[in-house]
Order: sequence, then structure tokens, then C-alpha cells
Amino acid sequence: MNARWPGARAPAGGPATECPGVIYHRGMSPRWTCVLLLLLASTLLPGCSLSAAKIRRADAIVAAQTDHRIDCDNPGTACAEASPLLDAASAAIAASTAQAPVHVVTLLNDSEPAMVARINLIRAAKHSIDIQIYIWDQDDAGQLILDELVRAARRGVKVRVLADQLFSFNDSVWLTRLARAHENLQIRLYNPTFHKSETSPLEFAAGIVCCFYKFNQRMHNKILLVDNSIGITGGRNYQDRYFDWDNDFDYVDRDVMVGGPAAQAMGETFERFWAHKRSVPLTHLRDIYRLLVDGTPSPWREPVYLHPQRVARVQEEADDPDWLDEYLVAPTLRTTAPVEFFSDLPAKTDQPRERAAREFTANVMRMVGSAKQEVVLQTPYLVMSKRARKIFDRLQKQDAPPRIVVSTNSLASTDAFAVYAMSYKHRKRYLKEYGFEIYELKPRALGPAQDNAWASSDDGPDDDTASDARPTAGKPASKRRYVGVEARTLLGRGGKRNRPAPLLSAGRRFGLHAKSIVVDDRFAMVGSHNFDPRSDHYNTEAGVIVYDAAFAQQLRTAIMRETEPENAWVIGPRQRSIPLLSDLSAAIGDISAALPLFDFWPYRYATSYQLKQGCTPMRPSDPNFFSCYEAVGDFPEVASPPKLIYTRLLTAFGAGANGIL
Repeated sequence: MNARWPGARAPAGGPATECPGVIYHRGMSPRWTCVLLLLLASTLLPGCSLSAAKIRRADAIVAAQTDHRIDCDNPGTACAEASPLLDAASAAIAASTAQAPVHVVTLLNDSEPAMVARINLIRAAKHSIDIQIYIWDQDDAGQLILDELVRAARRGVKVRVLADQLFSFNDSVWLTRLARAHENLQIRLYNPTFHKSETSPLEFAAGIVCCFYKFNQRMHNKILLVDNSIGITGGRNYQDRYFDWDNDFDYVDRDVMVGGPAAQAMGETFERFWAHKRSVPLTHLRDIYRLLVDGTPSPWREPVYLHPQRVARVQEEADDPDWLDEYLVAPTLRTTAPVEFFSDLPAKTDQPRERAAREFTANVMRMVGSAKQEVVLQTPYLVMSKRARKIFDRLQKQDAPPRIVVSTNSLASTDAFAVYAMSYKHRKRYLKEYGFEIYELKPRALGPAQDNAWASSDDGPDDDTASDARPTAGKPASKRRYVGVEARTLLGRGGKRNRPAPLLSAGRRFGLHAKSIVVDDRFAMVGSHNFDPRSDHYNTEAGVIVYDAAFAQQLRTAIMRETEPENAWVIGPRQRSIPLLSDLSAAIGDISAALPLFDFWPYRYATSYQLKQGCTPMRPSDPNFFSCYEAVGDFPEVASPPKLIYTRLLTAFGAGANGIL
């Protein structure tokens, strides 16, 4: 194993190459720091990768123990169920030419249709299902999708799953069962830490210390592709909170379902990732090998669900033609406008400065940079990369700057308070230099709370309330109900530090996770890109750009709904009530915010505002803003002193961590 750790910082005045890659501890000699870290690495990383002989042995065990039976007696169709979604995609492909492609596009704002669409497409697959994902948990949502995939494999469908190792499964016993579930089901893990499927807290720390750059690069793409004809991409992972199935904390998220040539482009991208050296089969992993060799074979088991009624409901809806027609077929657009799927290449993780590797990132940046009238941006993490800052700075300096609307999280709604601290630090820059209108989601936002009533219920609302609680695709877009970050970050894999801040009020809360952009009401993007340094430089990202005004208007309406007063606080300049003292405080705040360290000044340029009763919503630039909005503090609804202290500390000391948060 190579003990060199690239990217070192040596202590001032000390040797530059004592232990390359190490950030030295103050007061400890470089030599002893290196020795201790080498001991840590040698303890954690015995054996590194498996030998070729061991891999062959693991492959032989899996081949001998894997289920080979096919439940379907019609191999031509794999006993697939009928699907109007797949039929529409097939028709679009048949009508397409190289010069005039045709697509069907469905915006999946609602969590229940987003889950039902996935189940329906998996059951309709005749040939192949390919999935890329960032998080896959063992909760109801994760188990349901896996069980549907196992059933598809048993029908004769070739199923391939590529999941980011650090944030998926994290259970070698479960994966060992999946490895033998069926010969048609293949699972690979992307960029596994220390050649294992599970990463312990100690190994997590060692990964940051010993191989930070490689460890920090993750596959953030989210794709489900069926028969190379129709695919879903966007922000949702396979975890309850992405489908309004978590009883404590759910995400406001979004996908787009696309059938046509753009879906075929998804297939080309998937093949690149699947063949990449960082996509590792399960039998190549050390903990899986150990279980295969030493353990007793255990078959794939039927899932046991925490809320079986919810699962049964979406399973039934996936086979209900009327339900599918109302909530998935009717909202679908058939368009001859350009629809393009883009993905960063897996090479982004090897050569992050190569333009070709950052294809999707580059297209997102060009898309925003072309704005003339308006940019509507929704991101859970308002931390701008250098490229993004340059674009918005240039837009603001135009003779007629476009309006920039930003929908994002508040400290009360986010589960990534460290990232929020960086957004909080730069509020003045965003408001004054870039002209942002910032709307921060309330944790008890009325819109998501209403939408959640159907998806989160075990039995569904009674008949007399169903019309109010279900998604209503037939209503005008402005009146629709939309049924329906990542919690594990490189600052930790969960636990108390990553939980959302305790609130002053009780009940289910919502956090924003959707990543979408609308430019000039003409074209729009839905994908996995957060428009932050991590998405720009480290993670691979994917998404769809649709150059159709009707689709752009649908998406804009959905985003703007989250900015309404019942759903969000608006960020505006703090009123200067005491002229001299307020001016002095503002000057000190400017100096404090400009410092990379010690930014402790509590009186910031901007704060959160709530619309007063009886007033009409208006923009912060309106002269009457302060007469209709009242300040509610920098961190409204947050009750926990520790979270406030952490946020202040990261605001003060975390400026250098922008790129990895």
C-alpha cells in the first residue's frame, strides 16, 4: 500500500516533505505526526485490495449459490406489465429522427407519483433496468425498490445497480444476500473506501486523513433507466424522506421523467460509469469476500416494512390505469423542442480540471450565464462556487440585470447546518453584489405539510377528504398540490451532529432538496447539481435540460410556490434604527465577514422577514417592504443553543471548507 498522502501542508518554517499530504497538529513534530498516521493507516487498512485468486474464488461461490430460475415462460417479453409511460416513450423514439427528436417529459414534483412511476417502469421492463444512485437505505423506500428489482430479475430482466459506496447500503450481510439473489441482478459500488462495502467511523476518519482527494470525490448521479427508452433523474435517493415516508423529517424534492433519445443518452452515460475502474463488483470487496467464504448461504428475504399500508398503496397505484392516467400521463408533455441529458464523466474524479469531464456542470453554468430577464434557482445549499460567483457578478453588472430568485433552506429546515453557516456568512454579497432575492424554507411550511397528508398516511385520507389531500394534476398549475441534504455528509455519517436543529414547535418538518433552474421562462434544468463548489469540482452530477416554454413554466410555478409567505421567510437588509450605532455595527459586520477567521459579529447585514397580516407579498427591493414585513431574527424557529453555536463557529472558522461542505 502506498503511504504517500498527496496534497500536504507542512508547518510554517518546517520541512516540506516529512509526511506528504498531512495537515500537521500544532505542537507535534512532523515526524511523529507521520508515524502516528502511518500506524493508524496500517491498523485500519490491512491487505488493501483482494488478490485475483480471491476474486475468482468469490465469483465461483456466487455463481454456485446464485438463483438462476426464471419465473416467466415468455422470455421475449419477460412477462412485463403494461405501462402507458413506457408506451409513450417507445412512441416518441419511433417518431424521432436525428434531425427532429421527439420526447415525452413529466415533471415529478409529487413524491407519491415519483415512487409509483418507478414501480410501474420496473414492472414494465422487458430487457434492462439500469440504476445510478447516491444514497440507498434499508428503510421502506429502499427495500421496496430493491424487492421490485429482484422480482424483475427473476422475470428475466437484466438489472444493474451502481451505488456510491460511502452513502449506500452500508451493510455487508445485506449485500452478500443481494449478490446471490439472482444471476440477472448485478450490483457495483462506486469508489469504495479501502476496498470494503462498509465504512466504520474510524475508517471514515482515516479516509479523510490518508486519501482525502479520492475519498472526497463521490458519484452524485441519480438515474433509473428502463429498456434504454425512458429514464428518471433528479434529486431523489432511495430513502423514506425523499418520498414523504419519514415521520419526522421529509424533503421537498423533484425528478423529471424523460422518454425518447435523451433517455438513450442516459444509457450511454451509465455504460461509461459501469465500466469505470472505480465501479467495483461486490465480489472484489474484502468484507463481502469474508462473508462469502466463511458464512452460511442466506437467500434474499421478502422485506418486512415498517409501514406496510403505504407500501401496499403505491404498489396498487402502480397497476391502476386510471391513477396512472390522472397523475402521470395527463401531466406529461410531448415536445419536439430540444431535450438534453448531460452528465459529468467518471473521469471528473481523476482529472477534475478537464473540461470534458465536467460536461453537465459546464452546461448548467452556460445556461445561467445566458439569462436576460430572470433566473429562478432552487438549491438546498446556497454556497456559490467561484464560477457561479463570476457568472452572477457579470449578470448583475449588465445594464438591465436579470431578476435572480433563489429558493433555499433556512437553518430550521436544513440537515446540513455546516453548509448553511457558509451561506449565512455571505448573505450581504448575495443580496448586494449579485442582486439575489433569497427565500428560505420554513420547517413547518404549509404547502409541503398539506401535500404530505396523502403520501405519509398509512391508509390514505377518507373519501370525503381525498380530493383535498391527493395530488390534483388536473387543476391549474398555481393551485396544484404537490404530494410530496443528504443527511450523511463528509463531516459525518449521521448521528446527533447531523440532525436538524431542534425547533420551538413540534411536528413533522420539511427540508428543501430539489435542484432546479429556470431561465427566462424559456428553458429549465432538473438534476442533481447543487450549484455549489462540491457539485462543481468534486461530485459527478447529472440532469436534464428542457428547452420548452411550457415545461419551464411548470417548473417555475412549482419553485415559486415554495417562496410564498406561508412556505418561506424572505431575507432582506436589516433596518438601521439607530443611525450612528447601526452604521458602526454595519461597518464592523463588513470587516468581520471579510475575514477568513474570527467572523463572530452577531449583527449581520441581513435577516429573516415574515409578511405581516393583511399585506400583499412584495420583493425586498420594494420601497414599502419594511412597512409590510417584520423581522423574525437570523435563525427563526431554531431552539437549540448548540446548533446556533456550531453555526456561529463555522461561520467564523469554516471559510476554507466551502469546497467540501
